[in-house]
Amino acid sequence: MDRMDRGNPTARGSWAWRLLAVALVVSTAVPAAGQPTPGEAVEFVDGAEAELLDLAVRAERAAWVQSTYIIEDTQILAAQAAERFVAAQVAYGIEASRFDPVEVSEEVRRKLDILKSAITLPAPSEAAAREELTRIASGLEATYGSGRWCPEEGECLDLGELSRRMAESRDPEELAALWAGWRTVSVPMREEYRRFVELANRGARELGYADVGAMWRSNYDMDPAAFEAELVRLWEQVRPLYESLHCFVRARLVELYGPEVVNPEGSIPAHLLGNMWAQSWGWLYPELAPEGFDPGYDLTELLQDRGFDAVRMVETGEGFFTSLGFEPLPETFWSRSMFTQPRDRDVVCHASAWDVDEVDDLRIKMCIQVNDEDFATIHHELGHNFYQRAYNRQPYLFRAGANDGFHEGLGDTLALSVTPGYLVELGLLDEEPAPSKDLGLLLRMALDKVAFLPFGLVVDQWRWKVFSGEIGPDEYNQGWWDLRLRYQGVVPPVARSEADFDPGAKYHVPANTPYTRYFLAGLLQFQFHRALCDAGDGPLHRCSIYGDAEAGARLRAMMEMGSSRPWPDALEAVTGERRMDASALLEYFAPLTAWLEERNAGQTCGW
Repeated sequence: MDRMDRGNPTARGSWAWRLLAVALVVSTAVPAAGQPTPGEAVEFVDGAEAELLDLAVRAERAAWVQSTYIIEDTQILAAQAAERFVAAQVAYGIEASRFDPVEVSEEVRRKLDILKSAITLPAPSEAAAREELTRIASGLEATYGSGRWCPEEGECLDLGELSRRMAESRDPEELAALWAGWRTVSVPMREEYRRFVELANRGARELGYADVGAMWRSNYDMDPAAFEAELVRLWEQVRPLYESLHCFVRARLVELYGPEVVNPEGSIPAHLLGNMWAQSWGWLYPELAPEGFDPGYDLTELLQDRGFDAVRMVETGEGFFTSLGFEPLPETFWSRSMFTQPRDRDVVCHASAWDVDEVDDLRIKMCIQVNDEDFATIHHELGHNFYQRAYNRQPYLFRAGANDGFHEGLGDTLALSVTPGYLVELGLLDEEPAPSKDLGLLLRMALDKVAFLPFGLVVDQWRWKVFSGEIGPDEYNQGWWDLRLRYQGVVPPVARSEADFDPGAKYHVPANTPYTRYFLAGLLQFQFHRALCDAGDGPLHRCSIYGDAEAGARLRAMMEMGSSRPWPDALEAVTGERRMDASALLEYFAPLTAWLEERNAGQTCGW
């Protein structure tokens, strides 16, 4: 599945949590007469937290069953639980505005702000519209989770099999068929998504926001316009490195497929990059890497040769965290998680981490394969679980990451420590490869992490424009591909039209999961990693914090804050810095950057 967005979609688990609302009848939000008092504000927040916690757990349990046993009944039950959950969170959000002029403590004010801004899917207060929205939300995710492409000849293929073939095939015609085949699954979503946007925007306006995108952007402890400017600044820091990587990859693909398939001075056809969404390109490493770029080992081969299975891979990931001083996972984690794909039913295989009871009912949901990708994914997912447990003593409204990028970034920080040195510690390698192998390791890493960054922006850039009306229902697909071309320099392999709905072929769109978090995580992980590593202990790309109790203590101090403080406070606790910055990523890849510049000399880069 996805290399770079494999984690928990929201830091809370399921789609039902992403609806983020609670079951209280809307009439409870009718404002009382007169000016509210500070005492009433405290009473309101306390009552909201108690009700939210109870109904969040109910919705989460229903969503777990719906995700791990996809049938019509579980979809209905999950939608009903989520609809009850939706009603009161919206009601609480509306009523929280009553306390805007009231002088309250910093903690109470932060909770009131969270009630207003942290709703991922705002539902209209009108019952029929609210029920319709939650039904559509459940149905969109179920359509994705049960999606199959059935070619004219042969058996139907699910996303797992399609992705495997996309990663392994080097036949352009076969790749184009697989690529287009998966996108038949999303076509029926188009009209439902149009209505979804209409209803969600209605709910956002009831809460005082222009649209859903404006609501999402307001949830970063800064002015929404300033947040957009931060994204531009961060992207401009990393754009030159991405364009150098794109230039190198395009030239290699021209060598592999010929100029009649790949324009030597243009964009790259999306089906040739080894990933269903062209968001990570690591599967192409064997074809792209020049002679002498062997990284020195094959982790998939090592795991399989040592007899690893799904459980042993998860146990190894847990061992990383206990080496940092964290307590082992509870026994229920092992009995309640889903590690492998059942043979008797449809499930959502997209990897996610769950905290079902908001305390310690921690679980992961994956269809684990014994390979290098899932080994790193497990470390990532467990990062969510350990983060969830670290803040479980915070008040309910603060049981989340400092911002949504922190949750994803922390998981990926731990995955960065899956280095050759770490593999030696585990006994998977006898010794670390020589430094001469580092360029191979860095290229392999860049094909995932650097290649992903523009895609990390595109998904929400598209949705924000859809929510605002800048991209209308009659140009959903064209707007999507305009952004893919602008940021990524990729184009579809076959003709597309407005009869298609290619954004819906990406899980996070039908699941309504905000995506900018993954772009932020792509930068924060390196910022965290640099701060936690010993500067005198070799190059940044060779550092692993495995067994470093001091690094574990610094992480735990940040994790235990949850969202009780603005994210710059949490960032400072780990890094000593209060601004997100891409310089650590650039430092990590500096040797590769120099090599790419030399390699691309004489090429016409860009598209």
